Amino acid sequence: MKKVAFYTLGCKLNYSETSTISRQFEEKGYKKVGFEDNPDIFIINTCSVTENADKKCKKIVKEAKKISPNSYVTIIGCYAQLKPKEISEIKGVDAVLGAAEKFRLIELLDGFAKEQETKVLASEIQEATTFNNAFSMHDRTRTFLKVQDGCNYGCAFCTIPLARGKSRSDSTENILKSAREIAETDVKEVVLTGVNIGDFGIEDGKRKARFVDLVKELDEVQGIDRFRISSIEPNLLTNEIIEFCSQSQRFVPHFHIPLQSGSNTILRKMGRRYLRELYVDRVTKIKSLMPHCSIGVDVIVGFPGETEELFMETYNFLNELPVSYLHVFTYSERANTRAAEMDDAVPMKVRHQRSKMLRILSEKKKRKFYEENLKGTFEVLFEEDIEEGMMHGFTENYIRVAAKYDPLLINEVKKVTLWEINERGSVDAVEPESVYESH
Repeated sequence: MKKVAFYTLGCKLNYSETSTISRQFEEKGYKKVGFEDNPDIFIINTCSVTENADKKCKKIVKEAKKISPNSYVTIIGCYAQLKPKEISEIKGVDAVLGAAEKFRLIELLDGFAKEQETKVLASEIQEATTFNNAFSMHDRTRTFLKVQDGCNYGCAFCTIPLARGKSRSDSTENILKSAREIAETDVKEVVLTGVNIGDFGIEDGKRKARFVDLVKELDEVQGIDRFRISSIEPNLLTNEIIEFCSQSQRFVPHFHIPLQSGSNTILRKMGRRYLRELYVDRVTKIKSLMPHCSIGVDVIVGFPGETEELFMETYNFLNELPVSYLHVFTYSERANTRAAEMDDAVPMKVRHQRSKMLRILSEKKKRKFYEENLKGTFEVLFEEDIEEGMMHGFTENYIRVAAKYDPLLINEVKKVTLWEINERGSVDAVEPESVYESH
């Protein structure tokens, strides 16, 4: 029985796809093992959002060959689609599969027999037109369910449309089928993922459904405690979605909404489909209906033409917004994007300084959000995340909670009162009953 190990770089969508591909291997009689368990085959699912992701790919190949020198190494994912030739020249790589090929891996690499030359099977991205259903299982407490793939937006900094093709979705019926399948397991939380999930509903190039209708249908699925929406564009996060989630049985009060810049000048240069005023409207609407809602923000620093003044527009804008945390990305030039050709590049040192400023702001935002929720009672889904005798989990509104380790609590949803922020930055919790007994 051949042993196969998987390694995933990048987003939740990649995790859902890796997990689905790993189940294909298990169904065909391969044994899934850990990266260090001397596998016969390595499958490395790559990302290419930043320059760093490309370097990571090379490092992982090197580590794989150290662990198992005679192994068969296959690279799939966004980097594989964008730079198949470049990857094929990495020492130790046996095969490179693009977006249209990765779900047919076992069939295309017949027996994983080593050849003299690296096998490159990466069609033009125009050919990646089918939607491949995917969801993660048995990897984490929560499951990532893919509902959409590709993107029609073409933002100036982004390679994802080049790597994943046009926006396309699964049918509502198929997604509900997957959700019911997940509900029959012990999974308590499902995260909806995609490249541009608010654009859900395009099948065969035609719009056949809306994301809000999918959300309403999923809310009726019995056996899943929580649904969480991953990143959703501000122009696609409608009042109808916000209003529904505020009264939903299962959709949690947590949104992750990419901003990228708080300067309208930079937003226009980026080719984003909204201005900062719309973003304020979205945040205001959410907080008016769900005061305890967690709001995460993606922001890019150092985009071409971002002067000190324009950066401070972003900093001040975020400082004043009632958001909960930031994901800060330092802009890096990507080949075949409009931004890479733009003048007025920001020096790398300045990009890193700005990035640091926003990361500090993020910590302040997170702490303030946690403080606002102290003494409140929430439900925590505890995970197998153990540190020094303490276990951790997340509330419905995405606050990381610490409690004394109890193996019976893993993958259980427990009602707790948030008591105080500990030195590690998570929140210590007590069960409500003990609060009433001692106070």
